[in-house]
Amino acid sequence: MDPWRGLARKAASGDREAMRRLIDAVTPSVLRLARAILGSGSPDADDVVQDALLALVRALPAFRGDCTVLHYACRIAVHKAVLTRHRRAQREDRLAGLEATRADSDALPDEPVMATCRRALVRGLLDDLPHEQAEALALRLVLGCSIQEIADATGAPVNTVRSRLRLAKEALRERIEQDPTLLEMLEVTG
Repeated sequence: MDPWRGLARKAASGDREAMRRLIDAVTPSVLRLARAILGSGSPDADDVVQDALLALVRALPAFRGDCTVLHYACRIAVHKAVLTRHRRAQREDRLAGLEATRADSDALPDEPVMATCRRALVRGLLDDLPHEQAEALALRLVLGCSIQEIADATGAPVNTVRSRLRLAKEALRERIEQDPTLLEMLEVTG
């Protein structure tokens, strides 16, 4: 039973108060996901949340109820966050070409350095994947979506989702196995 389905129907039909209450209800989960995918200190997190909530508002009339409203909002947030990560990575690559000596440190004074490095490595590994593979992997690992749920969220056939997940895992495994530093930093055991 979805506690917000009736609220979503009212919001989709133009009830402004229902829309406000629905947005208030889903925002904390959307924000947590954006921070998990982008990093807790990411300056893009608030923009991703806003984009995801706007996309939810626009998508509500098409919501069929195949999942809960919260899950629907979270899938939209994951999509927006992964897209933002890829755009940010592309932007940073262009800037890196212009700035030969750029110091890059994600470490916060109160945060363990190894944990920060591991998160940065994992994010970097995801950024190296094609967008569709990274999105499928994030939906699977961050949200715990089933393959069918990922197919529904992305509009891809189930076998395509399986292939994207398999290719993403293979690419990550290969990259990690080729780099002894990654093996050590991620504490991956054979």
